[in-house]
Amino acid sequence: MLEYAVKLTLEPWSMTEEDVRRLRDAGFEDADILDISQITGYFAFVNRLADGLGVELES
Repeated sequence: MLEYAVKLTLEPWSMTEEDVRRLRDAGFEDADILDISQITGYFAFVNRLADGLGVELES
């Protein structure tokens, strides 16, 4: 799952059906894979938005 999330974050253009198949083979169902993808995409979006706006982290 983490390899999938890292690849989706760093190289989303290189995702293939094989990536999804590996998750299924590991026991994840389609709803789980959707959750993993949505959460990964959400955090990528929020972090890029914050970086683009110059939001500073709290100490």
